[in-house]
Amino acid sequence: MPYPSGHREQVRSRIVESARRLFNRNGFERVSVDSIMELAGLTRGAFYAYFESKSDLYAETLGCFFTDPNWKSRWEGVDVDLASPHAGPQIVRAYLSRQHYEDVENSCPMVALPSDVARSDPTVKAAFETVFKAMVALLGHNVRNTTQPPEDTAMAIAGLCIGGMVVARSLNDSRFGDRLRDAAARAALMLGGWEPDAYGASSTIPQGKSPVALKTRRIRNSKRTAARAKH
Repeated sequence: MPYPSGHREQVRSRIVESARRLFNRNGFERVSVDSIMELAGLTRGAFYAYFESKSDLYAETLGCFFTDPNWKSRWEGVDVDLASPHAGPQIVRAYLSRQHYEDVENSCPMVALPSDVARSDPTVKAAFETVFKAMVALLGHNVRNTTQPPEDTAMAIAGLCIGGMVVARSLNDSRFGDRLRDAAARAALMLGGWEPDAYGASSTIPQGKSPVALKTRRIRNSKRTAARAKH
């Protein structure tokens, strides 16, 4: 009995999704083809009908909302409109958001896998480079800072976003990590010529969770209290 239309694409997507979650959670070296297929609910023998090797599959998982149109729904409360004239600051806020920080399995692989990529073969490195360049290109379209070429500024912003999240996840002190993400977001927004206060450096972090938001709220409350005391 023949498989229904679209069956092969659905199976391939299941394998990629399974691999993405496992690679993000455990890294490339510690994940086996058997574990990928088991999570996908498939047998090991089916793997080679879709991919030549684990490296081949690994390269396909190196996607993010820059190259995957379905990525926008992965982080609850985080919206990125790549067609918007404000896509640059949206990308910064989304990348350094608490939702991205906490959702390890659905991380952008550029955060979860850079050390593995550095040790991998040219196929994997080329895939990583493609995604990074896609991020840089999207950021570069919106850069307002004219002190250097837009692409150079966009590369620096992308490095801040990726590196900021990598370091934040490596810290034991989550509050310090929150401060780091917030600081990286503000620095990235200023680099792009985007006003941090206007766009909200960490607006995708739930209100009250950002140390900067807490500080701002305390200052505003203090001013209100002082004003009332004068009357």
